[in-house]
Amino acid sequence: MPSLKKFLKKKNYIKIPLLLTKTNHFEVTAQINGISGRFILDTGASNTCIGLDKIDFFKLNSKESKIKAAGAGATEMYTKISTKNTVAIGTWSKNKQKIVLFDLVHVNEALTSHQALPVDGIIGADVLKKGKAIIDYKKTKLYLKL
Repeated sequence: MPSLKKFLKKKNYIKIPLLLTKTNHFEVTAQINGISGRFILDTGASNTCIGLDKIDFFKLNSKESKIKAAGAGATEMYTKISTKNTVAIGTWSKNKQKIVLFDLVHVNEALTSHQALPVDGIIGADVLKKGKAIIDYKKTKLYLKL
C-alpha cells in the first residue's frame, strides 16, 4: 500500500510543513498579497482572519463590516472585511480571497503567555476547503490540491 505522501502526490497535492507550537496549535507560513506571515491553522475558524494592526503590512483594502467576530474567549468583536486578496501557501494559491480583519490581541496574548510566538492571523476553513486540505497530524504536514 502506498504511503499517504505518495498517494497524494499522484492526486496533485503539494506538501507544506507545519510547526506544532507550545500551545498545541499548528502554525503555517502563508503569503497574503505576496507578503509572508505566520498563521495558526484553524479548522474550526470559518474564515481566514488577519489582525487589524496588519492591514497596511499585508496591503489589504478594507471596508467596515456589520458582522461581529467571536472566538478564543472573545465575542462581539468589531470587524472589517478585505476582498480580492491573494493567499498562497507553498506553491498553492487562490485569488479573490475574502479575509476578515479584527483585533487579534487576545489571541496573541494567549500565545505569548504560553511562550509561543504571536501570529499575523488565522488560516480558516474557507481556505482549507478551497485547497481540499488534508492534515497529517502525525507527520505535521498540510496537503493542498493544486
